Amino acid sequence: MQIVTINGNSQRLDGGSMFGNCPKAVWQRWTEVDDLNRIALATRAMLVTTDDGRHILFETGVGAFFDPKMKDRYGVVEEEHVLLNGLKAHGLTDSDIDAVVLSHMHFDHCGGLVSAHSDGEPKLLFPNARFYVGREHFERAQKPHMRDRASFIPWINDMLVDSGRLELLEGAEHPDLDFGVHFHYVSGHTPGLMVSTLELDTGPVIYVSDLIPGAPWVHLPIVMGYDRYAELSIEEKKALYKDIEGKNAKLVFAHDPIVASASVQQDERGRYFASPVDLGS
Repeated sequence: MQIVTINGNSQRLDGGSMFGNCPKAVWQRWTEVDDLNRIALATRAMLVTTDDGRHILFETGVGAFFDPKMKDRYGVVEEEHVLLNGLKAHGLTDSDIDAVVLSHMHFDHCGGLVSAHSDGEPKLLFPNARFYVGREHFERAQKPHMRDRASFIPWINDMLVDSGRLELLEGAEHPDLDFGVHFHYVSGHTPGLMVSTLELDTGPVIYVSDLIPGAPWVHLPIVMGYDRYAELSIEEKKALYKDIEGKNAKLVFAHDPIVASASVQQDERGRYFASPVDLGS
């Protein structure tokens, strides 16, 4: 089985929102900030190619579907659909993808499902793929709270339903995805966010999505202002670290612009930190 990360479109979002109640005097040590108080963020997918030749994509990034006004509001940098370019670099098109696994339906994780704004009327890409998302979260996406309503794009939900290829998951496994992946669900960021773990001989590879957006957020107290329940996010991270202790686990980050994957280490004071590592190592 081969695992690679592929960048989607990048964003610049408010640093205070991304670091919650962590003071700017602290978080600006970890990342550059522009004159609008925004930090650079990736939207990163993970591509798995199984031994029998299936291509499974975890996430699709923010994509390029926004019109110019919304593109500017949400700090999407590129006009072209960057994920499609990344797939092309690996000799693939969206038609070659057999399955798309979505941790949740916030637009910066599923916007890449649809064509770029510059291509005209939006259409659902990945015509040969089935789409997998947790049932609890998809129900939230259909009926969001006013606090997170802006994070969802209702017509993308409708496209998935209308495709007839949407699978809603409730358990740790799905028979279609029989290559050693299992799921668990966390709700600190949004109800029913699905964390994907690939069990390999060399140790688990975990697509942590917005449970841990990037390397700075490995530190337990650091959570996003976008999180629904900050204290729950911390407890969910703590539980994950306990579960992977001693297993040579690698985390894949959705939003870190520099570090795609890392192991979790502890310093002399017991604080957790990210140590960058190659997925092939």
